[in-house]
Amino acid sequence: MKVLLINGSPKEHGCTDLALSEVARTLRENGIETEQVWIGTKPVRGCIACGGCSGKGRCVFGDDPVNTVLEKMAQADGLVVGSPVYYASANGSVVSLLDRMFYAGAGSLFAGKPAAAVVSARRAGTTASIDELNKYFTISGMPVVSSSYWNMIHGNNPQEAAQDAEGLQVMRNLGRNMAWLLHCIEAGKEKGIAFPAQENSCRTNFIR
Repeated sequence: MKVLLINGSPKEHGCTDLALSEVARTLRENGIETEQVWIGTKPVRGCIACGGCSGKGRCVFGDDPVNTVLEKMAQADGLVVGSPVYYASANGSVVSLLDRMFYAGAGSLFAGKPAAAVVSARRAGTTASIDELNKYFTISGMPVVSSSYWNMIHGNNPQEAAQDAEGLQVMRNLGRNMAWLLHCIEAGKEKGIAFPAQENSCRTNFIR
């Protein structure tokens, strides 16, 4: 079993990476393989709702990390998305990546795979950012993994964040909880219990 961890910060080894690395280490200690991906500092296009990805599982734009991350997600059993907090919201680049990733990969690529959001901040805006990221999971049939507190870590830089003992503890508990859920899902599959088929044929518009 494998979990993909996305570092949505422009700083490759910043506070967000510190938090994700703590989750990843705990996952590995509990028998789960991990892969961490940094989205980099180059521009990530926003979704233009062209519909070109329909039925393809890929975005029509191939000049940024979206399709690479989609390919990695196809091989993963779980997902953790990490982001710094900017103006009480997630980093715009990771939001653009997720918009296109979840639109292009809607359906079997995400459904039934446990997911969690992790955020880092100097002080505030963390819960709003967690809510923002969790919406990608809840619209895609992904069980959202919780911890012993909201999945956040605080600090101006990695040195300060490393002193957030409670934040690091939250990351470890998140890793343990995700590993437990993945093992439970695997045990269920061995007993013939599959993720339930979803009803997707009924779409209601409010203006006719």
